[in-house]
Amino acid sequence: MTSPRAGRLCTVLAEDADVVVELERRKSRFLTVLRRAETVDDAQDVVEGLRREHHSARHHCSAWVIGPAQEIRRGNDDGEPSGTAGAPMLEALTHAAMPGGRQDLTDAVAVVVRWFGGTLLGAGGLVSAYSDSVVAAVRQAESRGLLRRRRRMRQVRLSAPVAVVGRWEHELRATGVEVLGTDYGAGSAAQLRLAVDDTPEDLAALDARLAQLTSGRAALQDDGIGWLELLP
Repeated sequence: MTSPRAGRLCTVLAEDADVVVELERRKSRFLTVLRRAETVDDAQDVVEGLRREHHSARHHCSAWVIGPAQEIRRGNDDGEPSGTAGAPMLEALTHAAMPGGRQDLTDAVAVVVRWFGGTLLGAGGLVSAYSDSVVAAVRQAESRGLLRRRRRMRQVRLSAPVAVVGRWEHELRATGVEVLGTDYGAGSAAQLRLAVDDTPEDLAALDARLAQLTSGRAALQDDGIGWLELLP
């Protein structure tokens, strides 16, 4: 059964992430680059850039997954036997366990540059090498803190007296509301910038929490729906 939150939550790489890992199998060198790519053109630019940079390599295999629900997926063997490079690379991207156990990494491109070492690896050896290369890159991204949680959220502003804004912020965070920041204006007023999942249940829970917090005097301004990136 599809989760009611499907399409509202995914994991992406940090915008400036540039992950590079290398492994060797029977003298063949595999250099893997993992970067963020929000469009097909972005992904292709990464592939072509690495092809120019490492023009002496025999293969520049690639895989990418793009879109909130991983709608766009592609793997390219770039001259390796069919199914031995692009497919296992794509499998490694789409089935990578993200923080919390989700398999929702997206807007990512992986390129594995291979220099042939003179010894044939066979189909099984190639599948293993290309898959392991991407898995190692994803793990490095996680260990370096380069993963971000992206959520489709309703954003609102809450007017608050300066005297209580700190307490309100603390209490809202404690109940799972994302507090994006606090804006202080002239005088005794401030505005809390808040976000919750854009579902009827979460919005109703926010309304109830704010009514209790403000004794029914909550003054909300709707800032619309958008995708927000947060630390895992």
